[in-house]
Amino acid sequence: MNQKIKAIIEISIIILLFISLSYIIQTNIDSIKEVVGDRYTSMFFYILITVVAVVIAPISATPLLPLASNLWGWLIAAILSIIGWTIGSLIAFVIARIYGLSIIKKFISIEKIRNIEKKIPDTNIFWSIVFLRMILPVDILSYTLGIFSKIKTRDYLLATIIGVAPFAFVFAYLGRMPLLYQVISFFIAMIILLAGFIIKKIRDK
Repeated sequence: MNQKIKAIIEISIIILLFISLSYIIQTNIDSIKEVVGDRYTSMFFYILITVVAVVIAPISATPLLPLASNLWGWLIAAILSIIGWTIGSLIAFVIARIYGLSIIKKFISIEKIRNIEKKIPDTNIFWSIVFLRMILPVDILSYTLGIFSKIKTRDYLLATIIGVAPFAFVFAYLGRMPLLYQVISFFIAMIILLAGFIIKKIRDK
């Protein structure tokens, strides 16, 4: 299957999960609060799940953002997500840098890594990472950068925080919005995404 089509399908699944969980959470928030229990313990486990989801690449923790937003508010949810994604991406980066493809291929297909590698420029790597963080999955990009880039860990960490922050705040805020507004927002986003793919395809011809 074409990589772009697969990417659209994966994004669509994440969006559907996000909206579905938002509805379930918003309509059962009081019961969920009783089940979740202690505030700080649940925050710790949310960060832990987010970290694991990044390191184990096929999993995305994004659909859990509505849960965090409705439990603790969108601002705290965004901050916790940034912490989790940053820690997870750092772990993935270090694993890739130390062990290379011999270990990474157990988490992600080599084809995906090679496709991402082509998007990493040789110059302005810092701001390129910031931009790529906004449009590519945190996990795959982290492993790819660990293998193929020469960026310092400190710079990588800062670029990651700057790159994932907008995504975290936007999705955390969306997680608190009424279901109709979420559907409209994601519908517009998908139209923009599809338009981008079509324009790129036309230019490549």
